[in-house]
Amino acid sequence: MSLPAPTPDALAASQSLQQLIAAEIEELGGAMAFSRFMELALYAPRLGYYSGGASKLGASGDFTTAPEISPLFGAALARVAAHIIAQSAPDIIEFGAGTGKLARGVLAALDRMGVAVSSYTIIELSGELRARQQEALKDLPQVRWLDGMPEQFSGVVLANEVLDAMPVELVIRQDGQWMRQMVTVRDGAFAFVAAPLPPELAAQVARQVPDAGQLPDGYLTEIHPVAEGFMASLAAMMKAGRGAAILLDYGFPAHEYYLDQRMGGTLMCHYRHHAHPDPFYLPGLQDITAHVDFTAMALASQEAGLPVLAYMNQASFLLGAGIGELLMESDPEQALDFLPQSRAVQKLVSPAEMGELFKVLVVGQDVELLDAIVRADRAHRL
Repeated sequence: MSLPAPTPDALAASQSLQQLIAAEIEELGGAMAFSRFMELALYAPRLGYYSGGASKLGASGDFTTAPEISPLFGAALARVAAHIIAQSAPDIIEFGAGTGKLARGVLAALDRMGVAVSSYTIIELSGELRARQQEALKDLPQVRWLDGMPEQFSGVVLANEVLDAMPVELVIRQDGQWMRQMVTVRDGAFAFVAAPLPPELAAQVARQVPDAGQLPDGYLTEIHPVAEGFMASLAAMMKAGRGAAILLDYGFPAHEYYLDQRMGGTLMCHYRHHAHPDPFYLPGLQDITAHVDFTAMALASQEAGLPVLAYMNQASFLLGAGIGELLMESDPEQALDFLPQSRAVQKLVSPAEMGELFKVLVVGQDVELLDAIVRADRAHRL
């Protein structure tokens, strides 16, 4: 691959992480689950991608998220949040708040609508991003940070591109059997080696992958036990209260995720705005993600007691939330202001950009969503 060269300090940090991972592989007898490799690559203290000091978002980072593209994304979310808050509580939790732009955008839009927010809690695993958020949001007294979920919560939960960064298990079909992809060290480099599935993962493959026994040999895909556990924890936090959680991410329902032709799975890495498929490239310096199986997420929430309220693509959600009306609040005659916002909204809603690939899952209870969101619901496709 032809990718930008890291700085000497960044390369040294990656080499330290590689040594840490290799040492753990040796302690485990020569192989570790890919989910553990991904966990260390992303979250190892001081060395993992989200735990280290490298810039993650924007022009100097590795990828750009919707709140970075346009403030209208946060303003549209605020319209949905205001409707939920009116039926529940004036409190918001955001998981993985990035640079803080979504938090600022949502709070500013709610303030313009006359909706007072008592608390805006950010749960952030990245120390570097938390520091950026605290600097960016220091003038907003209702914003606070927690290390984990509260026991109970009523109000609105936001999670934009959170599920895709949770460690996944890789499984591969070999000789008519599903095997687990493990990570070993071979000739001084990380490499995959297949091992039998433990019973709990075999049961999850059977439950999560439609027609799992009919897929061809060589078929590689992901299963998502960590993300499912997150959904169960989210349900436990919310099921005693009133409110809704809005989860936005790229992915598919199960019947689209595990297509015969998707032989290589969806795992993807992002380094300096370059996307590539090699998870072993410079561990700690690149993001590693997988598309979200929204059917599995919906079932995990339901089985833990929190119903699904809606599911749709991002375009339908944002249009239902009124992003088009928000755009028209800018004067089309003022081209320098209007045209950049128009192009940004086009990127967010176009099927060729983020509008179709990104989906929105809303789970919650004892609240109703905006009528336009309800009309766009496609939960029957999960």
